Amino acid sequence: MISNEDRKIRNKFKHKTWNEIKTNDSWAIFKIMSEFVDGYEKLSRIGPCVSIFGSARTKPGEKYYEQAEAIAYQLTQHGYGVITGGGPGIMEAGNKGAHRGKGVSVGLNIELPFEQHDNPYIDSDKSLDFDYFFVRKVMFVKYSQGFVVMPGGFGTLDELFEAMTLIQTKKIGKFPIVLVGRKFWGGLIDWIKTTLAEEKNINPADLELISLVDTSDEVLEVIDTFYNKYSLSPNF
Repeated sequence: MISNEDRKIRNKFKHKTWNEIKTNDSWAIFKIMSEFVDGYEKLSRIGPCVSIFGSARTKPGEKYYEQAEAIAYQLTQHGYGVITGGGPGIMEAGNKGAHRGKGVSVGLNIELPFEQHDNPYIDSDKSLDFDYFFVRKVMFVKYSQGFVVMPGGFGTLDELFEAMTLIQTKKIGKFPIVLVGRKFWGGLIDWIKTTLAEEKNINPADLELISLVDTSDEVLEVIDTFYNKYSLSPNF
């Protein structure tokens, strides 16, 4: 039996005729342009920020929720704002920590049929809503001085590998990517080393793009060391 929620989703994403597709695609261009313009205008003024990614399903009180909040708070004390996907879970924790630290708290929300909704810790003038994932991804990469990747699911992995690919192919400048949770991420890193690298699908040097840590202090050390090493300032 189909639930009411599934029926709504099915109706929303039902198959369209070819003429409907062509018409919708033409008008979608203007919607896409408006999302880029709105994003550029609002985010160009936020100052140096670090993006925090992770599962929307992580609950307050759980280990990684509390750690994400602590990391975000410490980032604000080091002069960084925080950007998240704007939803619940790790995203809420990141915005909450930034809010508690009186730093910039940005939320890039995406319309989804489940899980996603704005959290209450985003600055009122820094909450953006997107229909298109690819526009949202551009905003994360363009306006972040680093990625902090907490345990998460497909969406988290998508953002992680997107950033690594763009840096690897020199489409964007290098910035620190920090994976938090050696136990959670260790198996993935081992697979990359023993399968991707051994099969010569990547260069072993590509692993230098990421740092694997356990604590909030280590996160800040990686980010600060990166900018000191290259004599750069955030948002240089």
